[in-house]
Amino acid sequence: MAQIGEAVAQVASRDALARARLRASLVPDLLVEARRVVNTVIAGWHGRRKRGIGENFWQFRPYVDGEAVSNIDWRRSARDDHIYIRDKEWEAAHTVWLWADPSPSMLYKSQGASVSKESRALVLVLALAELLSRSGERIAWPGLTDPFSARNGAERLASHLLHASTLAAKPDLRPLRRFSDMVIAGDFLDPVEETQEWLDPLARRGVRAHLIEIADPAEETFPYSGRTEFRDPETGERLTAGRAETVSQDYRNLYAARRHELASWCAKLGWSYTVNHTDRLASDALVKVHMAMTADARAGGR
Repeated sequence: MAQIGEAVAQVASRDALARARLRASLVPDLLVEARRVVNTVIAGWHGRRKRGIGENFWQFRPYVDGEAVSNIDWRRSARDDHIYIRDKEWEAAHTVWLWADPSPSMLYKSQGASVSKESRALVLVLALAELLSRSGERIAWPGLTDPFSARNGAERLASHLLHASTLAAKPDLRPLRRFSDMVIAGDFLDPVEETQEWLDPLARRGVRAHLIEIADPAEETFPYSGRTEFRDPETGERLTAGRAETVSQDYRNLYAARRHELASWCAKLGWSYTVNHTDRLASDALVKVHMAMTADARAGGR
């Protein structure tokens, strides 16, 4: 029995090493693709629309007794009989945690998809890292990096991924604090209850989460017929369907119900839920998550 356990452990170790090598080979190209996506979508992350300390002009407003004279814009004030203050835009940085699901199921790529789910998830995470870094936000990957701020944040994060021998199937979320954000890119094929149990501590601590479901078109449409064998990439279990088309409708109903339940749960918490198909553009999801995070920041006054 001990020999069997040791053999299983050796196989698991070899699989983990193979996954690490595969990821390392993909990361440089994925970083290039992430930057291309960012440059296509947006030239930077807009500042927070709130008065405060910053470099960008926001508005002129009337001077109020007691304010610092140094804040007066004398050129604007000279135009009429009023004294004006030159306000700048608030640009307080906060921390955004980024994570892409490293589960074996993310390696799936059907004939109708342009990339694997893992590749798409990593591109989106690196694209967000690039976008956030350009605006001075702090970024981090739970269990891999501490929060940091750098103009080359995407490159630094890619370097950490390049040299990571293993990535936790479910990272420790205890370091995440109130008013931070977390972006999670994965297929969310686990039972909804398990996903909720994992993420519920974030909601209780006041962390805003943005879930990006990476979906392969074949997983959603179930285009199979006749005798078909299915294999679970997580457990290796196999299931043979004599006539796959007879279960297609039940499968699609269950698949849609899982997504609807998880998306509804996120909506109740004030979180965002975005679906990105691997036969469509990564930029679609990037725009939606960008808008959700910007709306959250403005609503929260951050």
